[in-house]
Amino acid sequence: MKKTYQGACHCGRFRFEVEADIDHVRVCDCSICHQRGAFIHRVPEDSVRLITSLDELTLYQWGTRTAKDYFCRVCGILPLRRPRVPTQDDIDNGAIRFDGWAVNTRCLADFDTGSVPQREISGSRLPLP
Repeated sequence: MKKTYQGACHCGRFRFEVEADIDHVRVCDCSICHQRGAFIHRVPEDSVRLITSLDELTLYQWGTRTAKDYFCRVCGILPLRRPRVPTQDDIDNGAIRFDGWAVNTRCLADFDTGSVPQREISGSRLPLP
């Protein structure tokens, strides 16, 4: 069942809402996801409402430079990201393009990340440019 969650970075400079039925979280093993420890849930574009401007966040890109990681420039927390755009090889191997948001569920008030299953994602196996 969909619920509206309030989200924010640690210092509260960036705030957002997400409407979602969070039935799992994604745990990726790539180097950046492993180190930041985010539990991600993907939602369609229209499920996120920015309360403060995305300009409050700093954009970080690496590897293929198609994923967009948005971090608070004050506290360093990643509340949202745009997932990597699959290459043609990825698509040929079954990857599906996703154009929505990936929300760090650890940034959501009143959401217990331990209350849903974790899906392991093998981001470390994605090819680098």
